[in-house]
Amino acid sequence: MSVIQNIQEKYAKLMAVIIAVALIIFVVMLAFENGGSLFRGGNGTTVGKINGVSIDYNTLEPRIKQQEDEYKRQGYGSGAAVRQQAVEQVWSQEVAKVVLETEINKLGMLIGKKEMGDILYGANPPADLKRMFTDPATGLYNAQQAKQQIDQMLKNKQTPPEQKAQFNAFLNFLELGRMNDKYNALLVNTTNFPKWFIEKQNADNSQMANISLVREFYSSIADSSVKVTDKEIEEYINKHKDQFKQDENRGISYVSFSALPTAADSAATRERLMELKPGLDSTKDVQQYLESQGVSTYYNSYINGERIQIASKDSIFRIPVGSTYGPYLDGTNYSLAKLVGVRTQPDSVTVRHILVATSQRDPQTGGMMMVRDTVSARNLIDSIQRAIASGSNFDTVCAKLSDDPGSKDKGGVYEKVTSGSMVAEFNDYIFGKPVGSKGVVKTEFGYHYIEILSQKGSSIAYKIAYLTVPIEASNETDANASNEATHFAGNSRDRKSFDANAEKLKSKGINKSFAQDITPTAAQVMGVGASREFVKAIYAADLGDVTEPIKVEDNYVVAVVTEINPKGTQSVAKARMMVEPLLRNHKKAEQISKKIGTITTLEAVASVLGGKQIETADSVHFSGMPPSPLVGSEPKVVGAAFNPANRGKVVTQAIEGNSGVYVLRVNNVSATAVADANVAEQRKQRYEQMKMRGVGFAQALIEAADIKDNRSKFY
Repeated sequence: MSVIQNIQEKYAKLMAVIIAVALIIFVVMLAFENGGSLFRGGNGTTVGKINGVSIDYNTLEPRIKQQEDEYKRQGYGSGAAVRQQAVEQVWSQEVAKVVLETEINKLGMLIGKKEMGDILYGANPPADLKRMFTDPATGLYNAQQAKQQIDQMLKNKQTPPEQKAQFNAFLNFLELGRMNDKYNALLVNTTNFPKWFIEKQNADNSQMANISLVREFYSSIADSSVKVTDKEIEEYINKHKDQFKQDENRGISYVSFSALPTAADSAATRERLMELKPGLDSTKDVQQYLESQGVSTYYNSYINGERIQIASKDSIFRIPVGSTYGPYLDGTNYSLAKLVGVRTQPDSVTVRHILVATSQRDPQTGGMMMVRDTVSARNLIDSIQRAIASGSNFDTVCAKLSDDPGSKDKGGVYEKVTSGSMVAEFNDYIFGKPVGSKGVVKTEFGYHYIEILSQKGSSIAYKIAYLTVPIEASNETDANASNEATHFAGNSRDRKSFDANAEKLKSKGINKSFAQDITPTAAQVMGVGASREFVKAIYAADLGDVTEPIKVEDNYVVAVVTEINPKGTQSVAKARMMVEPLLRNHKKAEQISKKIGTITTLEAVASVLGGKQIETADSVHFSGMPPSPLVGSEPKVVGAAFNPANRGKVVTQAIEGNSGVYVLRVNNVSATAVADANVAEQRKQRYEQMKMRGVGFAQALIEAADIKDNRSKFY
């Protein structure tokens, strides 16, 4: 025991040190795994810097979430692509805001209390305030009431801090908007179109040339006979660096293993619907049965046959009422359709209504929110019905009391309503009652007092209940695709083995594909689909590395990184596709010009080129509009035609154009009448166009700004 005790005492401190060191190593490794920090993004919470101003994750994220919610409300759905679109939108707004504030601070521009008062309570108030404080009876904005309520809200100690903060953010937004207008006006008002400039343009645009020419197209020389070296491309890039700027991007080769539903999965889905068919067939309460199956979209009303756009509708129309058709294939789903009822009804109806709302759709979330209890809503709609029956003016009552913003300002009228465009209860009433009917209808939005004004046409309408099940891949199908991708990735640990194994997959109908210009913040990869996880994996890899399989939409994807292009100037390989045709055509132009030799007459040039035809263009305009069919998009040819030194002469130097080499003779240059030569009016129009268009300063400021974008570490 004493020996063991001595060992414990001797090495206890050493073991403690070893454990401590191990913990430190673990923490450091964790930091590296998180991009150099224990926190999100590897750089604290700084998403980026714009002109030295730090953009914090905790400030940006709530706005991104709000933008996502707005996209959902607009019907764009959700997912990685929508999320990244929201990130891009909010980041772009922040960049524009900071660069503008930088310029405003340099100029010392401010918005004083008086000007802010004018913004809020002047002749052009913000739309939100105008909507809230417009008198329904007069249609006028009540600025005094708006000011009283806002002042009361700000002074009241009971006002929640969140509400005050929200209002202050609203003021900041308005202030920035006014600053933007001021800055734009500052630049627009410095714009001038001098009289001499307009007169010169008019004179130039009035000119029309008559030219004869001989041309030799570049296509007369085979591309394969003209070689362009890497050095030549590099020299071209160095002379035109502004044209070859690039943001950081990467390129990949990839192979996709499909996890789409198989024929067996499709058959299983159909079988499941077959099992549900007796229940739908026999139910007396269709809506309750569908809700028990998770269907909340049943439209419990009639829709005219021509407006029903579904697969197999003609077959459904032919079955007896109460019968069920299917299962039938509808896109990527199997469906059952029960014919609940058939009737004849108008094709369109014109109605007017007054809504007393119990619920309204939240513009932020898209969900329903309560605005009035059912009892008080019912009492109010009954009072409205009695008042109109007693002779009150419908339009006046509607303007004062209706909660429907879509119709209250036009007397509550909806013209030529077609079936299926209103909620079911509203639809049922206006298409099921005759002209002149008046009554109250309850919907999810509240109580509607409705009057049917007119009806047009007549056709058969159907009430149909649908039970739809998507055809989805089974766990087995998904696992098979995952296993195949994992096996491929395991055997392809570098680019050489990746390419070799990809070649073997061709016999299975799986082909290697390519994707380029993948930026660090990209939400999707062209040809692959939307997946931030996949983009992050590409950027976590080195050149030649093979990624682990990642599921992107309906495929498991394995990729090898083939390009890493840093921010700056494009490489020769990257720029070759654009530069090579230009340099090749330049070399062809040199060959053709050398063949032509010294230029004396068009006839001599035509002969040297193998009997080329001498062509004439008699209506070449200086402005290029309308374009000459013979000259087309050849600005160098147009320029030579209107060079005073060439008038009445053969141009003694061959012209290297976009599509070939041109030799021309300027026969004559004349002036034509200018359609609109009112210089004063033209100057005014140009200035007004500039005011409407703006001077486009935002992009110039952004390009000149110092922007450090670290979004890819956070999103």
